[in-house]
Amino acid sequence: MKSIPGASRELVNEAGLYADRLSVNVEIPKEENLKLLAPEKDHKSVFAPMRYIQQGVLESAEERKKYRYAPRFAPAGQSTQMIVGATAETDKDILFLSSALYQRPTMRRVYYSGYVSVNTYDKRLPALKQPPLVRENRLYQADWLLRFYQFKVDEIVDDAYPDLDLEIDPKLSWALRHPELFPVDINKADYEMILRIPGIGVKSARLIIASRRFSKLGFYQLKKIGVVMKKAQYFIMCSELPMRTVNEMTPQGVRNLLVRKPKKKYDDRQLTLDFGEERE
Repeated sequence: MKSIPGASRELVNEAGLYADRLSVNVEIPKEENLKLLAPEKDHKSVFAPMRYIQQGVLESAEERKKYRYAPRFAPAGQSTQMIVGATAETDKDILFLSSALYQRPTMRRVYYSGYVSVNTYDKRLPALKQPPLVRENRLYQADWLLRFYQFKVDEIVDDAYPDLDLEIDPKLSWALRHPELFPVDINKADYEMILRIPGIGVKSARLIIASRRFSKLGFYQLKKIGVVMKKAQYFIMCSELPMRTVNEMTPQGVRNLLVRKPKKKYDDRQLTLDFGEERE
């Protein structure tokens, strides 16, 4: 269930008894831009219901520790959404706000929605020919890195790279910017470093840690585990690995091999997390 900005605490408290999850949409990361498009809104009116939800969830959890059958309040926590491309915020602006929201104990998901142009007469809104779906997709990938891959937001975007690379996924982009950390010995590296190798997801990383206790892993064992070797082969060391690494080929050389050539017709339905392994 969605709560609108400015909703009273009484209404939020009642809604939380009916819904599994409550959502209050931030919409625009910077308040000055929110004021430009929606003068009647401000971030205070957005964050107040968010705070009510958080308090309700935490109080309900404490209550249920004492009384088993106490009412459940929004047991799946809360979510929010930001519009992408309607205003001039960079991906850095968006992801820093997302990261801050994820520090809240009840925030579960931040959703990103590519701006759809439906208003040609209001010059405050950009006249985009099509929604920024690739950018939206990259933001979801970066969000995945924040939540499951132990990345900090300033590792993904910073002042030098305020926007995500639209040609490659953010983990590959990070790896190509830090060739000095590679190649990684797949049979010795810790779990945290294995997670940062392009082509290796959470499930594959756990299987690698578990499997290498019994024998050394090579190219074919990694492929069987589910590693996307098309990407990973340039960033790892293991037995039976014939390919050259990112340092021998240079980051630009690896990028040239991995960047997809544009198709004549692009089907929006093909937009996925694009990590390959992150579909696990």
